[in-house]
Amino acid sequence: MTDLPLVEEVAPRPSRDHRKVSQRLPDFPWDKLTTHGATARSHPDGVCDLSVGTPVDPTPQVVQDALREAADSPGYPTTIGLEATRRAAIDWLARRHGVSGLGLDGVLPVIGSKELIASMAVHLGIGAGDLVGYPALAYPTYEVGAALAGAESLATDSLTAFGPRTPRLLWINSPANPSGRVLPLEHLRKVVDWCRERGTLLVSDECYLECAWEGDAPLSVLDPQVNGGSLDGILAVHSLSKRSNLAGYRCAFVAGDPAVVGELLAVRKNLGLQMPAPQQRAMIAALEDDDHVAEQHARYAARRATLRTALESAGFRIDHSEASLYLWATRGQDCWTTVSELAEQGILVAPGEFYGRAGHEHVRVAFTATDERVEAAAARLRG
Repeated sequence: MTDLPLVEEVAPRPSRDHRKVSQRLPDFPWDKLTTHGATARSHPDGVCDLSVGTPVDPTPQVVQDALREAADSPGYPTTIGLEATRRAAIDWLARRHGVSGLGLDGVLPVIGSKELIASMAVHLGIGAGDLVGYPALAYPTYEVGAALAGAESLATDSLTAFGPRTPRLLWINSPANPSGRVLPLEHLRKVVDWCRERGTLLVSDECYLECAWEGDAPLSVLDPQVNGGSLDGILAVHSLSKRSNLAGYRCAFVAGDPAVVGELLAVRKNLGLQMPAPQQRAMIAALEDDDHVAEQHARYAARRATLRTALESAGFRIDHSEASLYLWATRGQDCWTTVSELAEQGILVAPGEFYGRAGHEHVRVAFTATDERVEAAAARLRG
């Protein structure tokens, strides 16, 4: 009897996705709001656009001055950024949020937080066969980043939902977009411990950390109360768009585990991803000045109070919303029905479905419009 040749068993390789990159990504949600936007804009007294949380108040004068002073900038910036930029971020985190143990090698300026969030999985080598987790109600870019990398993703607020699988990357967002929910200390500790036990990278999107209105103050995952004094395996993403009216400047940074920050730096410098030097000087000025933050916080608090009262008078229930720049509102009906009804009143809001199936009965109402438009919206809601 002839012996059969031995055949070495080889694990199957993940199949390659041959679709165009754009076909792998979810539909851009805001395109679905076009018709409702046209309806709202046709209102005889103009649209009250409360859909996108874009700042409308002036960029702080101290920041504008810093940008002008740095306008003569003929040379290339570096991806790692100025030491002064990174130092300003470290000092701000320590002064405002109790963060300690963070060194210059643990901070990297980035060109807006959305770019970082969308590209992080790719830049860290996450891809086919890997799993990325993010909240059940979530900023859509977490899903986009996983899809761009070719990884699987799971939207859940339950760690047990992962079953026997271990995600390579887990996103958390506190204060949360769209709901304004703030995760308490014990919850954050639990997530940190769970990720460390499994070798999962935990990334906390904290761009609304200074936009809190009621309840306990939000905590950064970099706070030693949360992480036990170690930055291993954790990152936090921060943006100046909301706190400092700098959305147009694209100023943000990532901070945390120096090994992970170093890997991001090594990849990003090969791609030429560099925050312009004038913007870095503006970012330093913004991080070093607390007065403009207090002034903007007061503006938003007043707008929030006006809209909340008006929404409740119109039969809405406000859930969570203790922080962020939004009110998470529901009348117990399909979100698109609510969007349509409000559009007829000239008020444009975001359907909760944009942020996951769990939002199908809510709408997100931004209070970033001008005082005049907020008052107009409130008057229409009151009837």
